[in-house]
Amino acid sequence: MKRTVFIYFSFFALLGAPVLFAYYSPIASVYAQTGSEEERRALEGQLAELERQIEEHEATIAKYRAEGKTLSNEISALNAKIAKANTQIKALNLELAKLNEEINETQRQINRTENNIGSHKDAIGKYLRDLYESDRAGLMEVILSERELSDFFGYIENVTLVQENLRVSLAEITRLREDLVVQKDQLATKKEDTENFRRIQEAQKSSVQTTQSQKNKLLQATKGKESEYQKILTQTQQSAAQIRTRIFQLLGGGELTFEAAYDYAKLAESATGVRSALILAILHRESLLGKNVGRCSYATAMHPTRDKPYFLDLLKRLGIDPDSEFAKVSCPISSHGSYGGAMGPAQFIPSTWKIYEAKIANVTGNNPPSPWNNSDAFAATAVYMKDLLDSSSCKSYAEANKNQVSYQTLIERCAAAKYYAGGNWYKYRFWYGDPVVTQANEFEKDISVLRTNASVLSPAITSR
Repeated sequence: MKRTVFIYFSFFALLGAPVLFAYYSPIASVYAQTGSEEERRALEGQLAELERQIEEHEATIAKYRAEGKTLSNEISALNAKIAKANTQIKALNLELAKLNEEINETQRQINRTENNIGSHKDAIGKYLRDLYESDRAGLMEVILSERELSDFFGYIENVTLVQENLRVSLAEITRLREDLVVQKDQLATKKEDTENFRRIQEAQKSSVQTTQSQKNKLLQATKGKESEYQKILTQTQQSAAQIRTRIFQLLGGGELTFEAAYDYAKLAESATGVRSALILAILHRESLLGKNVGRCSYATAMHPTRDKPYFLDLLKRLGIDPDSEFAKVSCPISSHGSYGGAMGPAQFIPSTWKIYEAKIANVTGNNPPSPWNNSDAFAATAVYMKDLLDSSSCKSYAEANKNQVSYQTLIERCAAAKYYAGGNWYKYRFWYGDPVVTQANEFEKDISVLRTNASVLSPAITSR
């Protein structure tokens, strides 16, 4: 009877630790999260209101731009632009507060999961010790030590239960470890979002100062007179020659004049239908983000199973030494636990480039296409953007909000945000997508000047 009592005691003691943990932990978690959940909802409500105000400012800017270039409209547009930027800064503060709470909660989840894993490890150790003790006793010894046959069968049943709980605990540890990987990935993403938003916030503050200075200089130069504004407007319009010589920098792809970059974009546009100005804006934004573009070796930066095998295969086909300076890729953010590995001006990771390789080759004729070749990079951006512009989520977003902002602006904003953040696009629609569309519209003006100049020159060239 002593052995049987011991086994029952051991079984319930061993079972108790993980069961009690699993039972009480979620309840404690619910109580712990109640306050933060209410706070999160409040932040989301405030954020939604600020986003509505941002859309209103955007609509106001578009209205004044559409009404024509007058001093009054320009000042009103600049005021709306300043108001929009200030509202975006407030929204970014809320985004950061929300992210900080999400980071804290994710860290708490990681701690709970690690504690749960530790509890199951302790239980497994005890299960194994019990099984070891039972194995040391021979079958005949156990039979002889029990006074009643029912006690013997009770002993056998308890050993079986211990074995089953050992199996269950091992399975639970496997599941918890998988959860832990997901939770740590989420934590890395949220930390990266926080860093991005802080950088964007600094840019927004600088933008407010720049726009305010622009407005002050305009008022000072014109002294409030429309005639003076029209003179300044004529003087400051850039000529086609100035646009042609402007440098369009692409880190990882060398330096291009705006005209040369436009030529690459035109080829990509003719094959995909994505407007040249948007392709230029995406590449301009990707190249100038400053996120460790092209400084690291694939060996330390790249995801080992998702990206490395294809990367090495691609470089072999391109005849490029993977350890050369030419094949450098974006660096990981080690503090976040995230991988780098983005290649060339378009900043594609290898697994994404693999998906689009054939389409890129169809556009440029380069087979295999190279992420470090400018024409291939422009084509890659265009074919990827085409898919994003055609996505159901972007179409739904544009359709739902088209009464506030133009459908084209909305769908391009969504696609640009997806280009950068993938499934996390909605969070970046204002902070990444909107500046890309704004830049694209500025490039559209330059392109218009180039086209006008080309049409003026064509008859003169023909007459010769």
